[in-house]
Amino acid sequence: MRIIGAKDYDDMCRKTAHLLSAQVILKPNSVLGLMAGSTPLGVYKLLVEWYTEGDIDFSETVTINLDEYVGLAPDDPQSYRHYMENNFFRRVNIKPENTHLPYGFATDKAEECNRYEAVIRKYQGIDVQLLGIGHNGHIGFNEPGTLFEKNTHFVRLAESTIRDNSRFFESESDVPRFAYTMGIRTIMQARNIVLIASGVGKSSILKDAFTGPITPLVPASVLQLHNNVILVGDEEALSKLV
Repeated sequence: MRIIGAKDYDDMCRKTAHLLSAQVILKPNSVLGLMAGSTPLGVYKLLVEWYTEGDIDFSETVTINLDEYVGLAPDDPQSYRHYMENNFFRRVNIKPENTHLPYGFATDKAEECNRYEAVIRKYQGIDVQLLGIGHNGHIGFNEPGTLFEKNTHFVRLAESTIRDNSRFFESESDVPRFAYTMGIRTIMQARNIVLIASGVGKSSILKDAFTGPITPLVPASVLQLHNNVILVGDEEALSKLV
């Protein structure tokens, strides 16, 4: 694992955006595994700025997102599709047909999981997968206890994840209880992984994930087995690692 230290959140976003932009510049038809949430907002903002300035072209790029809530329509303001459209897709020249997320309104859950795995296979896998890490060690929505051999699957969210995500909703009761997520096996098949973390609140779980035992109780610990992981974190997040 390679660790890239950053001074603060803005610096972390800049260094992460440089990694993703370099990937697209060197390979215009890259397949990027993306994520929603508060942590990557600054990354997407920079990528949009650099596109606007003519420094990067997404016309051949493909994106495949980690996860999506079950029961939210794509245009629901709290859906991850809506998040990605507002913060990235509509602001650059990526082709709509090249942007992929699970469909939260799918009626057949198993069929939707198989469909999403087929999308990833169609593009011959993910070149760079962007990840965050939850306070309980989850990556994607793979909660503690998730088997490492899981592919894309339907999952019940942990209570701690529901509490963490409630800040995006009017109340905790509005947070969906289920989601589709890439599984651990799917994530580990990405050729490169970039995990980003900011703030002192992530320092303990990063230490557990990268210096502790590899265990499903800390899903991110499996990343110790991947050959090409870059951890980009600010000083507070990395304070117990470096």
